[in-house]
Amino acid sequence: MELRLGVNIDHVATLRQARYATMPESKNAEPDPIAAAAVCERAGAKGIVAHLRSDRRHIQNRDIERLRENIITKLNLEMGNTPEIVDVALRIVPDEACLVPEKREEVTTEGGLDVVAQRKELEATIKRLQAAGIRVSLFVDPTLEQIDAAAELGVEMVELHTGKLANAFSEKIEKQELQNLQAAAKCAFELKMQVNAGHGINYTNIALVHTIPHLTELNIGHSIISRAMSVGLEAAVKEMLAAMENYNG
Repeated sequence: MELRLGVNIDHVATLRQARYATMPESKNAEPDPIAAAAVCERAGAKGIVAHLRSDRRHIQNRDIERLRENIITKLNLEMGNTPEIVDVALRIVPDEACLVPEKREEVTTEGGLDVVAQRKELEATIKRLQAAGIRVSLFVDPTLEQIDAAAELGVEMVELHTGKLANAFSEKIEKQELQNLQAAAKCAFELKMQVNAGHGINYTNIALVHTIPHLTELNIGHSIISRAMSVGLEAAVKEMLAAMENYNG
């Protein structure tokens, strides 16, 4: 069973914005997230992930437009459930949209969507996205309650939040989080949803991820971009793909 890799290029844009926040479309603005996406695709990634945040701290509208025009695999747009971003998604029409929670004060997305509490608001957005031909994923914590709620909303996919596993500071917590992820993946699979995973996955803890059943795709960004500083982006992607080999589902 091939485990597919989606590469999140947000932090390529983070580096660009550190110097060119006021002029990201300057001819001198670098690095270019679209060029980075092309390298990832050549290296074997099966999709490109980008999060258009409400505060535009890294990826910009123009980046999403250019990605839509240029990538040859698929575009997975991570997005908060806000009217403005939903309108962008409906205009750009990515292949997939992953709805994520978003707080202005966080450094990066922390924790999954509370699908149970936000069911009504999510339902309307999911229907609009699906009507436009966009496959929808919900980024959720690995609890059976959230998986059940996602299935009831009729989404095609869930992305299991692996952050607690990645950040576990003891073997006991690591074991518990892994059990939660395994149970959630089994539940989602039985409910006929595609099972993806992401957040905090790196070249070391990927060995633990291999023990989570029924996974189709891993969405990984930070560790690949970090590794690219030492070996280059193409090699970093290929190293992650090598670490993902022999996944037996």
